[in-house]
Formats: sequence, structure tokens, C-alpha cells
Amino acid sequence: MSSESTFREELERLEEIVRLLEGEEIDLDSAIQLFEEGVKRLRVARELLGRSERAVKKIVAEANGEYREEDLDV
Repeated sequence: MSSESTFREELERLEEIVRLLEGEEIDLDSAIQLFEEGVKRLRVARELLGRSERAVKKIVAEANGEYREEDLDV
């Protein structure tokens, strides 16, 4: 999980984790590790989605003449 991952990459890995957890041939330790990774990736995906949402809101506000100068870390 790199700091430069994309939302799509995080989502794809989350889907893979779900498939693995739904499988019948997984031991408890592996399931716990996958679950922990899934929680971390979900946090990253939510942050990436939040950044995108803030960027879109800023663009819409500027298009509507409501320009505000602010740093959104985008």
C-alpha cells in the first residue's frame, strides 16, 4: 500500500480481499491479516475519495463565481 496509490487500486485490492475472505480455504490468522489490510485500504480509499470530492466542490464553486482561495491539498 503505497502513499501514491489510486482510488481504483485500493478498490480493486479491497474487492480481492473480500473474495479471499469469502473463500472456504482460509485460516483464521490469514483472515485476520486480510481484514486488517482491508480496514487500512478502506481508510486510504475514503481519504482519496474525500480529496476528489473537495476538488470537485472547489471547481463547481469557481464555475459558479464563488471563488475562494484555499489550500485543498489536491
